[in-house]
Amino acid sequence: MLSLLRRLLLPLLATVLLLTALLTTLLTTLATSPASAAIEDYASYQPQTRCSPAAKPGTVALGRWLVKKYGGSYGGVSRSCGSGTSEHAEGRAFDWTLDARRKADRRTARAFLRDVRATDGKGREDAKARRMGIMYLIWDDRMYAAWNGFEPEPYLSSSCRKRAKCSVTLRHRDHLHVSLTRKGGRGATSWYAGRLAG
Repeated sequence: MLSLLRRLLLPLLATVLLLTALLTTLLTTLATSPASAAIEDYASYQPQTRCSPAAKPGTVALGRWLVKKYGGSYGGVSRSCGSGTSEHAEGRAFDWTLDARRKADRRTARAFLRDVRATDGKGREDAKARRMGIMYLIWDDRMYAAWNGFEPEPYLSSSCRKRAKCSVTLRHRDHLHVSLTRKGGRGATSWYAGRLAG
């Protein structure tokens, strides 16, 4: 009788052990995935403090991802130093070419803003923007700053006295500007895990 029980129970025990190991692996993977990892705080303002205009890896990865996912064009990163403070001069800002005068591009920008400002499954607001290390966005006369919870605020370039006399570029109506934190620029925030080589 004992040998019969062993023959019946041993395969069952082996199956239970295998299922336990698989479940443990699955739970470990879920617990360490970027979507469930600790999330970054809202960024404070980190202005350009040095001249280092070469595009940083996180900046390039995010710009390429945006164009692939939503369309538009990658308008570039680097700007020359010395013409005022700009994260472009530290390689951690890029311009995503969209035209606010075109309905399709306005729809594209709205979809992106909804996506990065969405609340995640754990109730964390602006989850993707925080994970990407977005410091602020400027689009169509509005600024969305992390330190203000990405709430839209009227924007007027310091180079313009009045909006009506300001160029479409300075009004950010021909591109959506994305400025990243230093960690975001390096690709060192949680969204970049597994997206950057090395």
